[in-house]
Amino acid sequence: MASDIKRIAAIIASEIGARPEQAAAAIELLDEGATVPFVARYRKEVTGGLDDTQLRDLAERLAYLRELDARRETILGSIREQGKLTAELEAKINAAATKAELEDIYLPYKPKRRTKAEIARERGLGPLAEAILADRAAVPADLALAYITEEVADAKAALEGARDILSEQFAENADLVGKLRAYMKERAFLRARVVDGKQEAGAKFSDYFDHVERWANVPSHRALAMLRGRNEEVLSLDIEVDADDASPVKPAERMIANAYAIGGSLPGDRWLMEVAGWTWRIKLSLHLTLDLMRDLRERAEEEAIHVFARNLKDLLLAAPAGSRPTMGLDPGIRTGVKVAVVDGTGKLVATTTVYPFPPRNDVRGTQAELAALIRQHKVELIS
Repeated sequence: MASDIKRIAAIIASEIGARPEQAAAAIELLDEGATVPFVARYRKEVTGGLDDTQLRDLAERLAYLRELDARRETILGSIREQGKLTAELEAKINAAATKAELEDIYLPYKPKRRTKAEIARERGLGPLAEAILADRAAVPADLALAYITEEVADAKAALEGARDILSEQFAENADLVGKLRAYMKERAFLRARVVDGKQEAGAKFSDYFDHVERWANVPSHRALAMLRGRNEEVLSLDIEVDADDASPVKPAERMIANAYAIGGSLPGDRWLMEVAGWTWRIKLSLHLTLDLMRDLRERAEEEAIHVFARNLKDLLLAAPAGSRPTMGLDPGIRTGVKVAVVDGTGKLVATTTVYPFPPRNDVRGTQAELAALIRQHKVELIS
């Protein structure tokens, strides 16, 4: 447990601009049940002065990393039970830094419903898929003739089974899926269209009736508006990538092909290129589109929260009584009463700490110091 806290603290500290020991101290306080506001206000000496923003970021990241670790252990246990956990695979799982990366690695080992690829393997078509990958000069239809059985009616059925096997293999390649996801995040566009017949009822979303912009650049307010329009069944949203690319093989399909050295003019290469395209259109495109939609919502909500927080901070920091010299008192028994004075413009002009309470009981000294500050800075208000 201690080693986990130390590891997580080091990760979070680098992200919030703190030292690992500060993050570790804050984690221990939160684990004991302390809240972020409590730690920010009353445990500064323990955390080394972490502010509420740093602590809130720490708490959110802590929850994410612990969920990630719990999922990692579940995945390791599942693969171990299957007898498929190698040292290399375990290292790869332990190195995964995000939930998406972890799930990409787990996908080939994840228990699933009986798939077309599994049925094809049961019918003995696994060797056909391997043969086509290995011998690009051979004509796939000719290779398929050797696999016709009672369950596999003809060469076409055999090739469809081989396609299902290879397509599943391509779609479960974690490194490839990660590269495709990064490519989509860089190149994708978000397109909004009005649902037929909803023009009048959804007039408030008219700005997005025919709207397109790069996915990575959509600001939070527009993303949330379009998502709300979709929820109200006024808008349809799509993720498009390389929609204007007129080449017969889309870049994403080419990335799949390149991962398996597919690209020559041999019969096997031509057939495998079709499988790569089919895999992209039928499997990976939809899967990654859903990922990007989820990421868009999470990003937009996070940005919106930060905007609201900044606006609220400005509102709370506005002078409620106008521009008047003010003294602020932050009561503290053990650590003393903190005192700050600002002038009429809000500029900080003085700070001190006084100790009127036990164990010091310096009431007279406190009165004298506060009176001196009031006279010196012409304080009109005390808060």
